Amino acid sequence: MGSDERQLVSRMLSGDEHAFAEFFDGYFPGLYRFALTRLGGDEDAAEEVVQATMGAAMRKIGTYRGESALFTWLCTFCRHEIARFCRHARRDLVSVGLVEDDPAIAAALASLARGESAQEAALERAETRRLVHVVLDGLPPRYAAALEWKYVDGSSVQEIADRLETSVKAAESTLTRAREAFRRSFAVLAGERA
Repeated sequence: MGSDERQLVSRMLSGDEHAFAEFFDGYFPGLYRFALTRLGGDEDAAEEVVQATMGAAMRKIGTYRGESALFTWLCTFCRHEIARFCRHARRDLVSVGLVEDDPAIAAALASLARGESAQEAALERAETRRLVHVVLDGLPPRYAAALEWKYVDGSSVQEIADRLETSVKAAESTLTRAREAFRRSFAVLAGERA
């Protein structure tokens, strides 16, 4: 993934328009979820922050060296834009910790293990949704996008192939690899959570 990200940045620096579209389409959804969580679910604010993040990252893309994942690098910009937005809007930041560090989630999961009520089951479903987002954000953007198009948007394989500008066979292959990468990553996170 690191060399793919460095190649994407190199293509962007050389002015490749497809690389810019790939960058935006690949990283916007994950950054949006990242910002949305930290802005208390305010969709308009999250979109504004991510637009500003993408602009700031584009201006500094030549400084990306591949020492961390591109998404991690972008999250640094996003954190700054969230703080700037909150200062200008005179809003408080929403504190967000890592899933495995949240005592409330740990307590909810422990109570589920004891077979408690529907309220705890709802907490587990919410945590599962959060883990799905975390896993999607960690996948290569092409994989995350393909999975979202298929399972969230309900797109056909032909539609996915068109969006990826590839053949149906290649889109099926991408979906297969994306599902496998998702399964492996989710199993690791779910195992750590347990």
